[in-house]
Amino acid sequence: MAQVLETLNPSHIYQLSNIISRSENTKQALDETSRFLRKFLIFDNFAVYNFDSKKHLSAIYGKAMGRGRTAGADAAWGEKIANQIIENCGVLIDTPPIMDNKNRLEQPYFLGMPLMHAKICLGAMVFIRFGSPAFSQADCDLASFVAQQLSILLNRQHLEQEFELLQGQRQQIQTREDFISSISHELRTPLGGIKGYTTTLLRDDISWDKATEKEFLQIIDTEADFLQELIDNLLDSSRLSSGLLKMNLHSIRIDGVVKDAVTRLQLSYPTMCISLEGADSLDVIDGDSHRLNQVFVNIFNNTIKYAPDSEIWVKIKQDQQHTTISIQDQGPGISEQYLPYIFDRFFRNPELSPNVHGSGLGLYICQQIIHAHHGQIKAESAIGKGTTFFVTLPNTQAQVE
Repeated sequence: MAQVLETLNPSHIYQLSNIISRSENTKQALDETSRFLRKFLIFDNFAVYNFDSKKHLSAIYGKAMGRGRTAGADAAWGEKIANQIIENCGVLIDTPPIMDNKNRLEQPYFLGMPLMHAKICLGAMVFIRFGSPAFSQADCDLASFVAQQLSILLNRQHLEQEFELLQGQRQQIQTREDFISSISHELRTPLGGIKGYTTTLLRDDISWDKATEKEFLQIIDTEADFLQELIDNLLDSSRLSSGLLKMNLHSIRIDGVVKDAVTRLQLSYPTMCISLEGADSLDVIDGDSHRLNQVFVNIFNNTIKYAPDSEIWVKIKQDQQHTTISIQDQGPGISEQYLPYIFDRFFRNPELSPNVHGSGLGLYICQQIIHAHHGQIKAESAIGKGTTFFVTLPNTQAQVE
């Protein structure tokens, strides 16, 4: 290290350390390092390789600053040299035989350093010089100092990646636990109702009149429907997240799909008031009618749950490229802090009634289906002023694989 100080004064050493340690990202650090080093070390190309936990060597940086701009890839970036450095975990200096009549680009000189931290080889750093002179001991000392600094940077990058991975795993575990808790609650509620009313009907010590029996059976039927819907949503959610749910695209009339969803809703809720506008003279679009029907039914059901006394306004607009369907209610609305999360898997607004059935999957499924159609879905809302969902679909598109 003493010879480094002969090449660089202490202020330069301090400056180089700051460049590497205070840069916002790895590329910036390496860009500034390569420019700074050119003042004291002759090289044409500079490459840095990462050696990950799976024993894979990959280039994370390459800079051509001289003759190497026109050289072949193998010679320009010294990948073979990097592999040798990783294999031996040691400094490597490669000097070609001197041939006066040979092109400089055919005489690459290599100086390679392992990037070590806590006796673990994290990667390799390679300097390439096309043509003489050979790398000196002072060059090696300077490169060794740079390698020490880059090792710290690379180790920090590895730690950050491991931290992000652990955070992701922790989030997955938390999501799974929240899911199990939510689903357990959602399953217990209808199962408890079905079990309770069935047990009551089966009692031998009480005789029920026909009206009461019908009422109990209707409750059982409703709870069973909810269980079926919950199971279907779980299956669809799993298939959508894994990309296994395919869209069957064909030419459809979107107003017909919306009207069918409205009809289904009014069969279950005959007093619900729904107004439909802009459904005349619409061109056909490409879509999966079954899955799009599912989207509108889910949005309508969501409105029924949280704005049961509100009228619903449905408007369809079409231009040359897109068809937009808006669904508006005058319910309690969604506060600004929760609005960005309503399409997240398993999310349920904590401000809304805890007694309302829901798994937090309906709107997530809607979003995934619309995205599979290369469309967009969003919501606008304000407390006390209701919520409006906007579904935008392209009029024509390539077949979704």
